[in-house]
Amino acid sequence: MTDTTDRGTSVPGTADRNTGVTDAAGRGTGVPDLTDRGTGVTGSADRGTSVTGTAEPGERITVVIADDQALLRGSFRVLLETAAGLVVVGEAGDGAEAVRLTREHQPDVVLMDIRMPGMDGIEATRLICRDGDTRVLILTTFDLDEYVYAGLRAGASGFLLKDTPPAELLSAIRVVARGDGLLSPTVTRRLIARFAALPEPAHVPATELAAVTEREREVLTLIAKGLSNTEIAGHLHLSQATVKTHIG
Repeated sequence: MTDTTDRGTSVPGTADRNTGVTDAAGRGTGVPDLTDRGTGVTGSADRGTSVTGTAEPGERITVVIADDQALLRGSFRVLLETAAGLVVVGEAGDGAEAVRLTREHQPDVVLMDIRMPGMDGIEATRLICRDGDTRVLILTTFDLDEYVYAGLRAGASGFLLKDTPPAELLSAIRVVARGDGLLSPTVTRRLIARFAALPEPAHVPATELAAVTEREREVLTLIAKGLSNTEIAGHLHLSQATVKTHIG
């Protein structure tokens, strides 16, 4: 029997496994195929397809994507828009644009790259977290401690690497939007190791604390909160000279 199958013919609209998504003529477009074969996450726009089963009933989480690579922004947008309850309200190519879009749309979460032209992701995170209730989830290629610490100090609620599986990224966005923090496993491991290596805090005998007056405790508490001598004086209705005396 003659084999009539044309091995070299591409079927229009089918996925080219070597190059990703194909166009109507069956040509590879180079757009990454976001299908996660093991999790059911797909890159299609079929709203009926379940991407993750962790969405709360009626949940709507708005997201701004900040990354200087347009292809990555588009890929993340396709992924997020397949997930129930996630809505992309803007895309930014640098930190300044991410701050502007956040102020304009007040999203629940900003998916933030670090290395971007002009204002980087760390400074953008600091401004966004300072201005409102939007939470920032840093997503970067670079697994460097300096980025982790800088991001957390700036107010980021999470830190993940770009090789995070799609389903885990979607779950992380929901976790951060609900007010919790989240770190990639490698970062968590290093933070635990760093904390474990710290010396034991010095023990202050109770007898020494007993000598501190109630007013001195109030002053020290306000200092710990970051108040200046002038602010402490106004808060406790004392003169600045008295505050300095309590500080010793």
